[in-house]
Amino acid sequence: MSLSNLIDGRAIAEQIHTETSPRIAVLKQRGVQPGLAFVRVGEDPASQVYVGMKERMSARLGIASVTRVLPEAASENDLMKLVAQLNGDPKIHGILVQAPLPAQIAPARVYAAVSPQKDVDGFHPVNVGKLMLGDTTGFLPCTPAGVHELLIRSGAKIEGAEAVVLGRGNIVGKPMAAILIQKSRHAN
Repeated sequence: MSLSNLIDGRAIAEQIHTETSPRIAVLKQRGVQPGLAFVRVGEDPASQVYVGMKERMSARLGIASVTRVLPEAASENDLMKLVAQLNGDPKIHGILVQAPLPAQIAPARVYAAVSPQKDVDGFHPVNVGKLMLGDTTGFLPCTPAGVHELLIRSGAKIEGAEAVVLGRGNIVGKPMAAILIQKSRHAN
């Protein structure tokens, strides 16, 4: 008997897209055009690919997106000014600052500058704190939230199961562990 099952991520993603599109259409009917801002510093090839994928998905779902690119030599202050501008833009409902950031920029300071209400990555200290306290009303980090959703939709029985999370980074490992230890039907 095999203990492993392949998860069809593409089929689940398509299901999520099918569920999301009508919700976006309702917002548009109410006069709200969802807007997402992608911020990239430098020309990291992987970052360019990731942001491009996010732009295409936004367009497919009917979400307006803007991408702001600062040069590799940009200062932390330059990036903070851009984040402040996007925080104040009523047409922008979500902000994603693409990692990695150059050495002269402290990621934690930048993530803390993004409005918690627009922090789609779930990296703002308010959203991190909510997650650690078991409050999932804030934004959750994308990759761990996506993995959790894949597990749920694939029918994996994770309640009461033992899990091993490889890595303890702030972007995937720690948030994944925090999501899995929540007292809920799909964790614990």
